[in-house]
Amino acid sequence: MEKTRRKSGKKIVIAGAGILDVLVSPAGPEVFATGSSPAEEICISMGGDALNEATVLAALGGDVMLETVLGRDVAGDMIAGHCREKGIRLRDSVFREGLATGVNVVLVQENGERSFLTSPYGSLRALRSEDIRGPLPEDAGIFCFASMFVSPHIGPAELAALFCSLKEQGVTVCADMTKRKNGETAEQLAPALQYVDFLFGNEEEIRLLTGKETVEEGAEVLECAGAGQVTVKCGSRGCYVRSRDVRGRIPAEAEVNCVDTTGAGDSFVAGFLYGLSRGAAPDACLRLALWCGARAVEKVGATAWTEDPEIIRKVPEL
Repeated sequence: MEKTRRKSGKKIVIAGAGILDVLVSPAGPEVFATGSSPAEEICISMGGDALNEATVLAALGGDVMLETVLGRDVAGDMIAGHCREKGIRLRDSVFREGLATGVNVVLVQENGERSFLTSPYGSLRALRSEDIRGPLPEDAGIFCFASMFVSPHIGPAELAALFCSLKEQGVTVCADMTKRKNGETAEQLAPALQYVDFLFGNEEEIRLLTGKETVEEGAEVLECAGAGQVTVKCGSRGCYVRSRDVRGRIPAEAEVNCVDTTGAGDSFVAGFLYGLSRGAAPDACLRLALWCGARAVEKVGATAWTEDPEIIRKVPEL
């Protein structure tokens, strides 16, 4: 298996944020006392839920298109160049005049957990419904809204309209989330969730959205609200899955050396989407998802693991 894998399977459209991350590892509070503190690694990496998922998909061999917005600046040029290099398709209209491309500072602790410094005024939160232009290309079979709750311009009503139009086109609809920003509830999202075939979120995101204390209860609420299959990402404890036919926990990969959790959930979702694009059963998709998430935490940077040809050669067969 070569580093650049041959594209195959259904074509995938990913929508959401594409930004740059400036990663500092390890980072601690001592810098505020000393004024200067050494770090083992400071690097620039691609970031944003959607760009991360698209990057992993392209490395696995997926045929992927990214729907996002960028500014006409150095950061935007870097992201567009990255997409050209990786074979990620962008629309010509991806650039928006007068917009600054988002840049996050990611402070990675010694245990791999991270904190973010973000700007609310750049492209991170600028995506609008009209930026996701329909209908999708005729050869698109899977759509994933990778950044639910990131953009204040795309709320429950906009999501419902978007997902409805995609289902009318016969597309498999997936959605990944961040923490809710405006007190959204599962009940408010129900008109959109009825069109979602596969929904993803981590434990904190699911608890906030549903008001439930356990992932089991939270997943039940979201399934009852209309989502087809709900997958809760549980970090080192694997994931919990609930659908009409399946419910239960799947353990994480064993003996994983966690150095940075940035983008691990995005790699998880990308692994699942790739399996789905190849026609694999959901359980096989989940196994690949867990493998990708484990590889992500072993490197500093959201998608740094995809740059290692030795790792890419070991991608499990579906």
